Amino acid sequence: MDTSSVSMALSGSTTSTHTPNSTGGGSWEISDKAKLCRFLCYGSEGALYSTRENGHIRVEKTGALQSMLQEKQGAEVLEEIKRFAQDGQAVRLEPSIFALALCSQNPDVNTKQAAFKALKDVCREPAHLFSFIKYKKELKEHMKCGIWGRALRRALSDWYNEQDAMSLAAAVTKCKQREGWSHQDLLRLSHTKPARDAIALISKYVTKGWKEVQVAHENKENAEEVIRVLSYLEVVEKVKHSRDETEVVTLIEEHKLEREQLLTEHLKFKQVWSALLKEMPLHSVVKMLGRLTSGKVLEPGSSETQFLCDRIQSETALKQAKIHPFSILLATENYKKGHGYQGKPKWEADRNILKAMDSAFYKSFMNVEPVGKCFVVAVDMSGSPSSIVPGTSISTAAAAAAIAMIFARTEADTHVLVYSEEAMVPFSISADMTLKEATDELVKSTRERGAQPSGSAFMLQFQSESRDCTVPIQWATENRKAVDVFVTLSNNPLWTLTASLVESLKKHRETSGANSKLVMCNLTNIGIAIPDTEDRGLLTISGFDLGAFSVIRNLAQDLI
Repeated sequence: MDTSSVSMALSGSTTSTHTPNSTGGGSWEISDKAKLCRFLCYGSEGALYSTRENGHIRVEKTGALQSMLQEKQGAEVLEEIKRFAQDGQAVRLEPSIFALALCSQNPDVNTKQAAFKALKDVCREPAHLFSFIKYKKELKEHMKCGIWGRALRRALSDWYNEQDAMSLAAAVTKCKQREGWSHQDLLRLSHTKPARDAIALISKYVTKGWKEVQVAHENKENAEEVIRVLSYLEVVEKVKHSRDETEVVTLIEEHKLEREQLLTEHLKFKQVWSALLKEMPLHSVVKMLGRLTSGKVLEPGSSETQFLCDRIQSETALKQAKIHPFSILLATENYKKGHGYQGKPKWEADRNILKAMDSAFYKSFMNVEPVGKCFVVAVDMSGSPSSIVPGTSISTAAAAAAIAMIFARTEADTHVLVYSEEAMVPFSISADMTLKEATDELVKSTRERGAQPSGSAFMLQFQSESRDCTVPIQWATENRKAVDVFVTLSNNPLWTLTASLVESLKKHRETSGANSKLVMCNLTNIGIAIPDTEDRGLLTISGFDLGAFSVIRNLAQDLI
């Protein structure tokens, strides 16, 4: 879920749905609703979020969701689906779309009607709509029920008819088909009757083609909205048939056309890319730095490179794009690598672009909305600090330093701890410290076993091979610090969990009065051991990516 970007601004209710279990003392059972929210957040009802978990969603993974539907809790389920889909709380949207499809197949009439009514709120883009239909087809085979009933046809008709005409024209020309379905399929199978002339024009364009549209509107007096849509589609058709680089560039600049509306051969032209860069979403730009450099679109000292560097560093652009600092870091390290997947393509990283990305990293901290909780971040670098976080080009040491820095700079009440059996090594994260300085100090601190703890507001603790995840909890309990969320970061694949983990967390809850939670992050993505517990306050993260921040924030706010 690019995730285009994952929005860090989480709104909506933050009321706790924890249920005290029979053991008491501030521990919580994992209710069906909690499992549903986990599924909607990261695609699993379990206590493990894995950055490698990109498998296909199956109905067998939705036990809690099905249980709630059987208990006639469809209205509550749909409210959660809409909340996760609309508020940017989910790591990716696919689980919400799947859940919506499942609700739409439910035999309960009220649930089914509410699901179709929510379609436009959850599936805001054509790609989402195609995924919804794909899941309905899969569920048909599993549940042995039909798809194309009156309710679905009406919901799809409403989806098209309630769109802004110009937005719909852009959408159907950028995303024509996905998941084996096209707009032509959906319009035909839903028997959509356009509610107004502009939508009728777009429908005819999709189902009959441009020539039919021209004939139908050639000698007709058209309304203003129809004229605008007609002109836009004419431009899209013109660029599709143009082989003139200059003409393509002019059409892109004058009508803000996007990459998806061009032919593959257009993308061979450097000037076409230069034109696209002016309006391309910033999150897409930073992901494509390597390709743009290898294709000579971005050359040292060029006007394109200068324009890009200025845009990347613009606080206004960064704020508008809501880019998270960890996204900037991921893109920067990939760009530094100098090559793509399996070594192709290759490029030489431009130092001015790297400087701009470094500046953007620190400026983008403003996009991280504080949760307003007390965090303890405990770092274990007992494995190799040069080991790489799977799926990225970032060393585990740099990732740990960046994560600690993000929490320390955005959450006012943060304590970062690194511990070993021998001692606690003091470490201070100052406001002007760079990521490189923090990383170097982190690696250095792992060798300073003899240091004694100090009164610094920020400390790093190094966790040894026989790591005990209760140490940061014990530290908080002994220091009478009421901690809302403990986050442990480890780069050692032999992650050993002690049997007293839940008891330590329970004791801290009892003595502090805080609804304390623990998130265990193994940055190496291997050797994960999940505690056998029904305590809702514990989660494990395998690997680390931008989505992991959403998972931690959701847990901190009692949303999962």
